[in-house]
Amino acid sequence: MVTLADARRVIAAAEKKAAEIGQPMNIAVADEGGNIVAHVRMDGAWIGSIDISQKKAYTSRAFDIATKDLAAHSQSGGQFFGIHASNNGKIMIFAGGIPLKKNGKVAGAIGVSGGSGDQDHAVAEAGAAAF
Repeated sequence: MVTLADARRVIAAAEKKAAEIGQPMNIAVADEGGNIVAHVRMDGAWIGSIDISQKKAYTSRAFDIATKDLAAHSQSGGQFFGIHASNNGKIMIFAGGIPLKKNGKVAGAIGVSGGSGDQDHAVAEAGAAAF
């Protein structure tokens, strides 16, 4: 289970990392069902990335995989090619989504969007580490 207190802690750690790298981000935390528990749009973060961050969190939870890893397998010829078209367009195959695990079990996910793929993933990792 991901509580609101958990989500706030994860977001705070992610915000700290985003500030360190100087890139404002949208940060979403989803629960076990892929539902958004909390979302933050940092000052100056792109409004277009709100939806992307939330969909990264959903994707990461829906498939229990980092979106960065899913992206590697969803390229032309890959085993998951075309997956981005599933789930009524809710699947994001850009880096920045990471499952949140408690006692080895996926309890939710974080989704981050607003920078490069490497920046999004780094900020998501910082948030996930706080879970």
